[in-house]
Amino acid sequence: MSEVVSEAEIAGLVAAFYERVRAHPTLAPIFAAAIGEGEAEWAAHEEKLCRFWSSLMRRSGAYHGDPYGAHLRLPGLTPAMFGEWLALFEACAAETLPPETAQAFNDRAARVARSLRIGIFERIGA
Repeated sequence: MSEVVSEAEIAGLVAAFYERVRAHPTLAPIFAAAIGEGEAEWAAHEEKLCRFWSSLMRRSGAYHGDPYGAHLRLPGLTPAMFGEWLALFEACAAETLPPETAQAFNDRAARVARSLRIGIFERIGA
């Protein structure tokens, strides 16, 4: 996959996705509370997520962060929101990427969502 997907394609997917997140009735308030309302905050978040997806899909090593810890601290986050996030992501991938590339992103996104959901809501002792 690293030879197939470009940084520009990743940036296009991330931009399309977060444009929709910001308008989503359930997800927008969660993200706004975590990121802020300003364009600078959203731009920084999108840059971070471009590095995240580059690391996952291109094995670039560009991302150095803690997605689990970031999501663990989100007030109002529910398990069902991971399904909403994934559906939105899959729609954006289908619209911005070639089918095979979109499927690769969707497969990885499903694993990420599942891992975060289990880690946050289904861990032993939670």
